[in-house]
Amino acid sequence: MARVGEPERVDAFVGARISLRRSALGLSQTALAQQIGISFQQVQKYETGQNRISASRLHRVATVLATSVEAFFPPVETARGPGDAGWEALGHIAATPDGRSVAAAWPLIEDREVRKALARVVRALARRD
Repeated sequence: MARVGEPERVDAFVGARISLRRSALGLSQTALAQQIGISFQQVQKYETGQNRISASRLHRVATVLATSVEAFFPPVETARGPGDAGWEALGHIAATPDGRSVAAAWPLIEDREVRKALARVVRALARRD
């Protein structure tokens, strides 16, 4: 559990999901910020989990990004599970523009075998010393 005043893992998860959805729609942090009435720096802080996002602001973000508020949260059983590798992986993907680009394009690859082959290539490259 995070100390008082520190964001929890779910804050980082929500931020990463905002980042992925925004990127998938081709929207910049500045454009999202303008549409919800905040600075792009505040969007950056939300996306990294550095700052918590209020319920009303999250609702505005969901509206702008044409999705539900629930889409930003992990399933409840995941939120309670310790050491879930999915949390860390999502954070790494959302941490860079390249990662967000890959994540946004991934579901557009219709051929399941091509996606599996790409996943094998990525795993092989990740193991390189």
